[in-house]
Amino acid sequence: MFIFFSSYALAVWFGAKMIMEKGYNGGTVINVIIAMLTASMSLGQASPSMSAFAAGQAAAFKMFQTIERKPKIDAYDPNGKILEDIRGEIELREVHFRYPARPDEVIFNGFSLHIPSGTTAALVGQSGSGKSTVISLVERFYDPHAGEVLIDGINLKEFQLRWIRRKIGLVSQEPVLFASSIKDNIAYGKEGAKIEEIRIATELANAAKFIDKLPQGLDTMVGEHGTQLSGGQKQRIAIARAILKDPRILLLDEATSALDAESERVVQEALDRIMVSRTTVVVAHRLSTVRNADMIAVIQRGKMVEKGRHSELLSDREGAYSQLIRLQEINKETKETVDLSKSELSAESFRQSSQKRSLGKSTSRGSSEGNSSNSFGLPTRVKVADTDPESSHAEEKSREVPLWRLASLNKPEIPVLLIGCAVAVANGVILPIFGLLVSSIIKTFYEPFDELKRDSKFWAIMFMILGLASFIIIPARAYFFSVAGCKLIQRIRHMCFEKVVNMEVGWFDKPENSSGAVGARLSAEAASVRALVGDALGLLIGNLATALAGLIIAFTASWELALIILVLIPLLGLNGYVEMKFMTGFSADAKMMYEEASHVANDAVGSIRTIASFCAEDKVMELYRKKCEGPMKTGIRQGLISGSGFGVSLFLMFCVYATTFYAGARLVEAGKINFGDVFKVFFALTMTSLALSQSSSFSPDSSKAKSATASIFGIIDKKSKIDPSDESGTTLDSVKGEIELRHVSFKYPSRPDIQIFRDFNLTIHSGKTVALVGESGSGKSTVIALLQRFYDPDSGEITLDGIEIKHLQLKWLRHQMGLVSQEPVLFNETIRANIAYGKRGDATEAEIIAAAEMANAHRFISGLQQGYDTVVGERGIQLSGGQKQRVAIARAIIKSPKILLLDEATSALDAESERVVQDALDKVMVDRTTVVVAHRLSTIKNADVIVVVKNGVIVEKGRHKTLINIKDGFYASLVQLHTSDATV
Repeated sequence: MFIFFSSYALAVWFGAKMIMEKGYNGGTVINVIIAMLTASMSLGQASPSMSAFAAGQAAAFKMFQTIERKPKIDAYDPNGKILEDIRGEIELREVHFRYPARPDEVIFNGFSLHIPSGTTAALVGQSGSGKSTVISLVERFYDPHAGEVLIDGINLKEFQLRWIRRKIGLVSQEPVLFASSIKDNIAYGKEGAKIEEIRIATELANAAKFIDKLPQGLDTMVGEHGTQLSGGQKQRIAIARAILKDPRILLLDEATSALDAESERVVQEALDRIMVSRTTVVVAHRLSTVRNADMIAVIQRGKMVEKGRHSELLSDREGAYSQLIRLQEINKETKETVDLSKSELSAESFRQSSQKRSLGKSTSRGSSEGNSSNSFGLPTRVKVADTDPESSHAEEKSREVPLWRLASLNKPEIPVLLIGCAVAVANGVILPIFGLLVSSIIKTFYEPFDELKRDSKFWAIMFMILGLASFIIIPARAYFFSVAGCKLIQRIRHMCFEKVVNMEVGWFDKPENSSGAVGARLSAEAASVRALVGDALGLLIGNLATALAGLIIAFTASWELALIILVLIPLLGLNGYVEMKFMTGFSADAKMMYEEASHVANDAVGSIRTIASFCAEDKVMELYRKKCEGPMKTGIRQGLISGSGFGVSLFLMFCVYATTFYAGARLVEAGKINFGDVFKVFFALTMTSLALSQSSSFSPDSSKAKSATASIFGIIDKKSKIDPSDESGTTLDSVKGEIELRHVSFKYPSRPDIQIFRDFNLTIHSGKTVALVGESGSGKSTVIALLQRFYDPDSGEITLDGIEIKHLQLKWLRHQMGLVSQEPVLFNETIRANIAYGKRGDATEAEIIAAAEMANAHRFISGLQQGYDTVVGERGIQLSGGQKQRVAIARAIIKSPKILLLDEATSALDAESERVVQDALDKVMVDRTTVVVAHRLSTIKNADVIVVVKNGVIVEKGRHKTLINIKDGFYASLVQLHTSDATV
């Protein structure tokens, strides 16, 4: 603005000089100045569009990077062998493989498997052992790093990819259906499939009966991801789709594991029909699915440990397959009620998912999506309830927050805001004064030479002063309101964060309170709140000053003309507003219109395995192209509308100008006003309307700010159900460590339909070690969560030394307990600070070293270059697993806890690290009440009591020696399976 006004000062001075010396007239000079004014404003309006070029370049770079990337496995490569047909013999020979997304995790290291043509091979074993990877390699979703995958003795890489994929049919656990009709979904199996072929496929897949019952039959829309159909119906459509291409090789990846018993029976019948005379590879856990296979291969940790028919493998009572079968049978027997058998979402898998949700670990395997698995190879199905994460968040956001509450938070900054308001007033009068100066110079150019010389210098100086004022006022306004705004943001963030860290753990389990969502509220939403206080206030004061100054100047010059223009001002205001809106463009609308096309793209990328296996790339691209046509036509139409709108707004502007000058000329003719006053009124009011309309289009998005404010205050006003900052509650002088859980019933708050404990009873005596064992999801880790009061039980009570823990002061209670979990969380601080954290940061050097020595950590810490001052990195990334775990143990014992809680403390470690960490744990467990959750035998066999938990109920209890001798007992089977696992 300083340069803008200074250029006017120069123009006025030089224009007057040209009139006096070169004989120019006033009209010519005014033409030049107005042309310059218009040109400079146009350039100013064009400048925001320059950023679009930079954004476009950045986007184009990414797009061209993707376009030019040559895929390693290219479905469009026409090269490769095409045979008349294949027999379907499959062989994996010395295969070495790691997923590209997890290069440090070896899946196969010299894996070999041979499946003769026309036979059925079943792959069984723990989750993560590599079963589904076999299917991914046969489909050539990935290539092995070394070794070969052969079909009929020919390396898979030598075939034309699209041709060989057409010979392979894939049915996976979570069938991917596209948001189209049943007929279209089945037709993905074969290009140009006739309706008769589709009908035959549905009959073979046991799907014809239920499809015929639907009102629209094959034309029924399945909804997004097939949501309109049940699991069994979706699975049968996926089977029909696979049958349609008449594959020589059939790959069934957990095809029935996500179904209930009745659906499983129907789907299994369909599978049995189509498996005849085809080479079939079945990945399954359920006995019913695998017992009739020609060959069963037991895979553990990427190696085949057993192979044979069902009857042969069962004859070896100590074999891995027998243990899996026995455990599965025990599983069935212990399902006490229908409700319990249905509630298969586990406490532990849920706990782990809530812990890991924010870590965003990518999984490269399709089948791992739907199954959480225990450590011994049995699946624990995760049935996620249909909750709408938006609904509760939307409820929270819909609350209106009164403006005075926000203003009261800004109270300490009132002096700064008052100065800001004064500066905003000065900023508001700049443009009306500019209008006054422009009108004055027009009059000056028609004065006699001596007056012209004097006045032109005076007005040039005025322009310079206005420029200097702008140079100081505009940054000052921004500064004062920024100070007030940033202090408000800081205060809100602090209040919000304080509230968040004191929330009960159950609050974080809700999807809308995930670490990402809370982080967004603390960063983005807290910043949006500022718009309602500082920015809105500055804008309001500035606009009032602009309006007032413009009206005063206009009415002083000529009240009659001012009134005429005032009537027309809304048209000018509308013009300025529309103009600025068009300048900012229609990008938001364009984004909305492309959502449908994006939906197709998202579906395609999310279901890329299904698309690749059915060679449906062309089909999806055609669908995407069609979806893009609509937005393109709408875009062209919108361009015409926006162009017309811009034209109309300019037409209105010139109409207002014409009316003003016509009325002004009439008033001059009548002798009521002079020539200079017409321009004074005209420029004062037009500049005012321009300032108001442009600033209103730049005004902060108040609706966004209001919803952000409601969201922020939703957190601030929320009362934590289990509040660590609450100082009430009793404390005990000495703690023995006697723990009892009496008649405890519990469900996780975010999964209220799934019962974890029903009438659970457990006594843990002072100074004793109790080990909790059982499959994943049985409720072991929930015991630890309840003891720490992360959650409160729905009924029943938990006592410490005979006093219910709800009556104890929460901070004191947690200080009596030391927790060491499977994935120790270290903060991005020094080792010293991380250990001192256990004692709220006020531990002495001697205490830190003593705790480190007890945790077997002192030696390795001393060996580091900076010793205890070594920064561990984010989440302790600079340390190995064993080192992190030992630092976590030191942190837990520095506060001398009477109760030690060990949740899978060594399960994520290698043998050597485990030995060192176990030594440290054995040291610190002496004379403390210890609760151990573990799978590994070495961790639990010396416990005073071993408690076997199944489906939230204690099924066995006793010492290791007693339990191991119970024939076909649950604990004995777990140990046996663990032993066979360890021999791999």
